[in-house]
Amino acid sequence: GEGRYLQADFAEASIISVYLPSGSSGPHRQASKFRFLEAFLPHLARVVRTGREVVLCGDWNIAHQPIDLTNWRANQKNSGFLPEERAWLSRVFDELGFVDVFRRVDARPDQYTWLSNRGQAWRKNVGWRIDYQIATPGIAATARAVSIYKNRRFSDHAPLIVDYDFQLR
Repeated sequence: GEGRYLQADFAEASIISVYLPSGSSGPHRQASKFRFLEAFLPHLARVVRTGREVVLCGDWNIAHQPIDLTNWRANQKNSGFLPEERAWLSRVFDELGFVDVFRRVDARPDQYTWLSNRGQAWRKNVGWRIDYQIATPGIAATARAVSIYKNRRFSDHAPLIVDYDFQLR
């Protein structure tokens, strides 16, 4: 009942669009987010066991490392940067073997995909990187370029673009 998941299977890869719940509107929503994460990790393990190349794209509502948000010290007790959420995302990378494709290609700071509609966040580039393309190692290794599209504002999220040297069939 939480989140969104859409999977397109091609001959040699699966592309999955995900939305993980946000917990920012209160403790009851954070509890729902934690329930979702608990149920989603075993699903991701099953995805890995298929042996297919996979790219999971979307809004994960978690900034993984301090480099992934402007004011990390002030946000350590806020949903999206809680130690438990960050540890969960570390398990996706460390235990399941998925790769944060953006960070594999671009290790620069100040690269944000979510910028509040409040204040001057967009203009001042004050934000969070909570949108990801997380992939299996084989397809992640084919990523050639990454960018965050900010030429035009569509919402409080900026599209994360990854160019892969991988042919979908």
